[in-house]
Amino acid sequence: MVDAATHLKTRRSIPIPMLKEPGPNEAELSAILEIAARVPDHGKLAPWRFILYRGDAARSIGEALFAIVRRRDGESQTDTRRAVETGRFTRAPLVVGVVSKAAPHVKIPEWEQVLSAGAAAMNLIHAAHAHGYAANWVTEWVAYDDEAKAVLGIAPNEKVVGFIHIGTPTEPPSERPRPALADIVSEAATPDGY
Repeated sequence: MVDAATHLKTRRSIPIPMLKEPGPNEAELSAILEIAARVPDHGKLAPWRFILYRGDAARSIGEALFAIVRRRDGESQTDTRRAVETGRFTRAPLVVGVVSKAAPHVKIPEWEQVLSAGAAAMNLIHAAHAHGYAANWVTEWVAYDDEAKAVLGIAPNEKVVGFIHIGTPTEPPSERPRPALADIVSEAATPDGY
């Protein structure tokens, strides 16, 4: 078992085409989702939910998404575009939609609810990594299109935090440039007069 600091330092996004079978089994998936749900949640609202896209449902959703594109853009769509849309939710063994249910609340600001949903998405990625899988967090056009959201089972008042693609990596993770701490960290200054 890898210690937490090593885990956090080694987690990387793997390109979606490099996420293959097997995906998490049902016991692993339950554990991953339980970890994902363990996030700061002021007011215990659970202002997010998870949607699992896999198997036949994922294939059918892809066909429905391509039908939207074809209706809007005409019959001239290429085979490539058809393949992209019909395969959008089958590129990895499992895609988990993280959906924000943030709404006005008498006590809890919506922004805090949105941040909780973002934390759930990141916990989901860490949980997948801790179970030996890799993940990639994307949104793409379907996250912002009301008709596509309806196909995906997402209500008009809900927002997509991300679609987390999960599978077994077929290539090792590669490092990418990270910001220098000097560029992103500053000390708070004492306000004038204090």
